[in-house]
Amino acid sequence: MLVKDIYGGDYKLVGLHGELIASSFGKTVHYSSDSNFNSGQFSEEDIARSLLFTVSNDIGQISCLYAMMHGLTKIYFGGYFLRGHPLSMYAISYAINFWSQDKVQALFLRHEGYLGAIGAFLRGAEDYDNEKYSWNENYAGSSGLQSPIPAQMLSANNHATARVDQLEMDRFDSRLVFCPLLKNPGTYVSDTVDLTLDKDAREYWLHCFEDGIDNFVRVAVSSQSNSKTAVLRGSKFKKKFITCLQHLREHPFAYGSLTVRSLLDMREHCLNEFDFPDPYLQQKQLENEIALKILPDHLKALDVMNWEDRQEALICGFLAGNVFDWGAKEVVELMKTGKFGFDEAKNKLQAHPWLIDDFGKWIQRLQKGPTYICAAVFVDNSGFDIVLGVIPFARELLRRGTNVILCANTKPALNDVTHEELLVLLKGVSGLCPIIACALAEDRIMAVDSGQASPCLDLSRLNRTLAEVMLKHRVDLIVIEGMGRAVHTNLDARFSCDSLKLAVIKNRWLATRLGGDMFSIMCKYESENFESVVLEV
Repeated sequence: MLVKDIYGGDYKLVGLHGELIASSFGKTVHYSSDSNFNSGQFSEEDIARSLLFTVSNDIGQISCLYAMMHGLTKIYFGGYFLRGHPLSMYAISYAINFWSQDKVQALFLRHEGYLGAIGAFLRGAEDYDNEKYSWNENYAGSSGLQSPIPAQMLSANNHATARVDQLEMDRFDSRLVFCPLLKNPGTYVSDTVDLTLDKDAREYWLHCFEDGIDNFVRVAVSSQSNSKTAVLRGSKFKKKFITCLQHLREHPFAYGSLTVRSLLDMREHCLNEFDFPDPYLQQKQLENEIALKILPDHLKALDVMNWEDRQEALICGFLAGNVFDWGAKEVVELMKTGKFGFDEAKNKLQAHPWLIDDFGKWIQRLQKGPTYICAAVFVDNSGFDIVLGVIPFARELLRRGTNVILCANTKPALNDVTHEELLVLLKGVSGLCPIIACALAEDRIMAVDSGQASPCLDLSRLNRTLAEVMLKHRVDLIVIEGMGRAVHTNLDARFSCDSLKLAVIKNRWLATRLGGDMFSIMCKYESENFESVVLEV
């Protein structure tokens, strides 16, 4: 029985909407007093639905009251009653939102049927140095909330009897921890936009990833041109990834949260599943070689500038290098022409004032503040980005007396430089630049793997070794570059030290949404105590 069945509409005196349930099975009580009452007039389906709502609303109200008694804002649910039952989850969520006035959130565990098995496994693994490892979900091998992709069936007597969820995890051979310089680790969320809540953004990014799949298949297959199975594996990769995207259109919550980061990670997982671990390896090597040839003249040009002009040239060089991103469709079309180099990238950059323009604050800090002790720079792309953007910037910091930690991906993702590749690059650079060579010899510049395997950056899962190095060397400046690391993730991240976030917006839709245009610049400098610029994404 609904509120409107009693009051004829909304009960405005106490703020009750007419569609709210006033009494579960209320109509049966009303009709049972009628001498002509016939229980058969209520269908079994309606009775079952009412019973489900009764139980779900009771669970929601009781759990909400307990949460509010103890000052909790999140309630986690699991168990067979809820597994694969969206209606129950909806009813519980609705009840909790209503009784708490949206102050308490209902969260539902995916793969909760595996929790006992995982706990037993990890408990048993304690005898095998489990503290040395961390685990990540593999989106290519995991199912969503309802049916797996593709569906797996248990069978008996050659007849399919039940769907089976599947959970796949990858082991990372190091302990992953929170970045020790996050200001509020307990409230840190890496992702800037939750696509489950933003329908327009969700539709755009799902279409964007689907529209760009053919280019990734082409690159993956061409990277293994001598393999007889490359074409077939490329076709299977495409089919799997598109199936996943289509499933997410229908079930955005299938993998829990849905973000640009999770979509990028899912693509990398699918590539790895079909044995394409590093499709851009050859492209990265080629671009590194070209950039290293340009580096000596680039450094000479910087050295003859006056101090302030050099600082702007360094930031612009940082940003121009970051343009070279094989994950950005519009930039890929420019690079395919073969006529798009470092100078052309600089000419594409937005003129001042930038979309977020804290360059003046950065210069003022360098001029008037004490020299930074150590800077941790989370690097992005290979080629022009790392060689002509990051290295000159790091070199300038070294000349000022600041030590530098270059934090690079542990595993490949797009054309991002990996830790192993960075070690080789630094040796090459040291042969061209005495300042870098001296700093390497004195351990004043070092490359450390970040524990990441994504074009984005999750600072809640950093390699423990990196976290220890950051503390040991007393990092007081964090630099994050690139759309993936500084816009899609960590745009709003707060630190207990100064931070500089640099990115070129290389996606026209996103640039328009942010109020800019293609190649708009974000230069966001935040001191430990700052008034932040708010950018609506």
